[in-house]
Amino acid sequence: MPSLSETIQSGALKGNLLATQCPSRQILKDVTSRWGVLVLIALQTGTLRFAELRRTVGGVSDRMLSQTLQTLEKDGLVSRTVYDVVPRVEYSLTPRGGEATELVRALADWIENATPDIMASKAPTPTESLAGTTSG
Repeated sequence: MPSLSETIQSGALKGNLLATQCPSRQILKDVTSRWGVLVLIALQTGTLRFAELRRTVGGVSDRMLSQTLQTLEKDGLVSRTVYDVVPRVEYSLTPRGGEATELVRALADWIENATPDIMASKAPTPTESLAGTTSG
């Protein structure tokens, strides 16, 4: 009997994120990781070199950016082009990466727009509550 991965690869079944052993869970993890989301959104503007991506995605280390790009490339979401004449590497979204980025971008837009309301509705932590009280 074929494994779940083999069945999905054959096209006989779509991914099922709720199934423990489904490979779609790893893809979800790759796409929605902290750096994965930000790299996809950064590449939505067009092709970028590594240093440009690092500057665009604030706070990412070279190591994490490299790992994220490799993962997204293996998933078929990012294309890596190497130019030998002038040693450089450029990254861009594949058509499938563009599809994923549109969906991730919609979530990111919602988060950015909802942030003030979410921050306002957060309950203060116990230490924040104590800091606002005075002893008399």
